Amino acid sequence: MKESIPKVEWDYEGIHYFDNGPLTVQYLFVLDALNFCFWPDKDLNYDHLAKGLKEALLNDHSAFDADCLQKYTGPQLRELLKWPRSLPLEEERVRLLHEVGFELERSFEGKASKLVESCGKSAVKLVALVTRHFPGFRDHSMYKGHQVFLYKRAQIFAADLWGAFKGQGYGEFNDIGSITMFADYIVPAVLQQLGVLKYSSTLANAIQASSEIGAGTEEEVELRACSIFAVEKMRELLSIKCGKQVLSVELDLWLWSVGVQCPSLQHHRTLSIYY
Repeated sequence: MKESIPKVEWDYEGIHYFDNGPLTVQYLFVLDALNFCFWPDKDLNYDHLAKGLKEALLNDHSAFDADCLQKYTGPQLRELLKWPRSLPLEEERVRLLHEVGFELERSFEGKASKLVESCGKSAVKLVALVTRHFPGFRDHSMYKGHQVFLYKRAQIFAADLWGAFKGQGYGEFNDIGSITMFADYIVPAVLQQLGVLKYSSTLANAIQASSEIGAGTEEEVELRACSIFAVEKMRELLSIKCGKQVLSVELDLWLWSVGVQCPSLQHHRTLSIYY
């Protein structure tokens, strides 16, 4: 097992903007504000978003200034990404851009780098700050009377910083090991393919039929939460049986990279702004 999990570099495809400074932080925050729900358009994926935002920033370094973010319309976002038709959940994506621009301007001098600087090199504190200030990142659900906090996009912002800056500067966190995997729709499907997760017949049939599973339903919350638990168990087993210390962030990147290279992968379908 140790040899079967290769190290995957954060920007292994070269699709992200990086200048080793505050503009990269701004780019990553905008990217992670929009990093959700690509599946309704079969031609759209994460790479289109990352590359589209990168090109927009290369063409105009002010494209993600806080005041600009508050003014984008759906057609303007499409033009920014060079996408020929409406984006999935387009109105929500525009709303989240406005929210990010407004709150960055109000509380962080318009700069995501100021947000990161205020976390004191703690990824956990950064996640808390992001979810406190930006409602669009508050990825939690009620499950049988209990509140379940999953925070996929808030955590992935911390992980993207860590990966982009290679654990230095804006990416230096003394508790990156506290970040879990990012409960999306790709990684759970890979875990099921690997035999790590076993679906109930009801869930398996729904996924097989490409039926939509409602956001916040018991099945959806269970699938996402169990994926997090499964990756933590994988970490434990790698440590115990192989003596290999692996971060959940690293396991997630490997599992996700496997999934996106498998076009036939069947995943659950939930309309959500959180993943």
